Amino acid sequence: MTAFKGIWTRQFWTSMAGEFLAVFLFLVVSLGSTAGLNSPGPSDTHIAFCFGLSIAILIHCFGHICEVYLNPAVAMAMICTRKITVAKGFFYIIIQCLGAIAGAGVIALITPQDRWPVGVTKEHDTISHGQALLVEALITFQLVFTIFASCDKKRTEIMVPIPLIIGLSVTIGHLFAIQYTGASMNPARSLGTSVVFNKWDNHWIYWIGPMMGGILASFVYEYLFCPDPEVKLKLQASFRRSQNEDESVQLNVRPGGEYNKLESAA
Repeated sequence: MTAFKGIWTRQFWTSMAGEFLAVFLFLVVSLGSTAGLNSPGPSDTHIAFCFGLSIAILIHCFGHICEVYLNPAVAMAMICTRKITVAKGFFYIIIQCLGAIAGAGVIALITPQDRWPVGVTKEHDTISHGQALLVEALITFQLVFTIFASCDKKRTEIMVPIPLIIGLSVTIGHLFAIQYTGASMNPARSLGTSVVFNKWDNHWIYWIGPMMGGILASFVYEYLFCPDPEVKLKLQASFRRSQNEDESVQLNVRPGGEYNKLESAA
């Protein structure tokens, strides 16, 4: 039950409520920017900045209430780098998906049906599934890498507000990838619109791509470029112990039950 430590507390469920509301508001505001009630519809730049700025504002507003991951790919990256437990990460992902479905539902409620579907992510007709997967992995990689780099407690030189940095990361991801895949970089965001509008074409791309990119970014930052000194020392100590064991005297059991010491070089 160690994995569930901290789950059954009021503080945790307050965080879950905050995460739900933040994702809900994110989907309502950002998906609304894609509705295109007037002709011509919204530009890619309009949509990109709405997504990015909404993320920045929500992180600022909810950062003291919950973790404000807002994204299953980010939550999975935190699980893989042991920043949160598997149980907490699982709850975060479930809450994010529920918040996204609720937000997409509100957009469906306020948008005329002749304008449906709204904000469904889909790959461009001219690219393959593999190319779409790579695009989603790349934009999520840069987002998660930005989050880890911005929230690194070892850094003291950051002068720009962190929510703004993360929001701009979402913006550039959209500016780059809207034409390719719709620029999801967030499985919950894609799930919400797929559930509400019943559009599931190649939906797997929007889970596997962001998860791959997010996990890879977390490992690259956390263990390659900027490892935690304590973790690094533990890994070095473990490596030294392994070397010492390999070089130590090995025990060979004789048929009679006696032990014969054989040096590893023999």
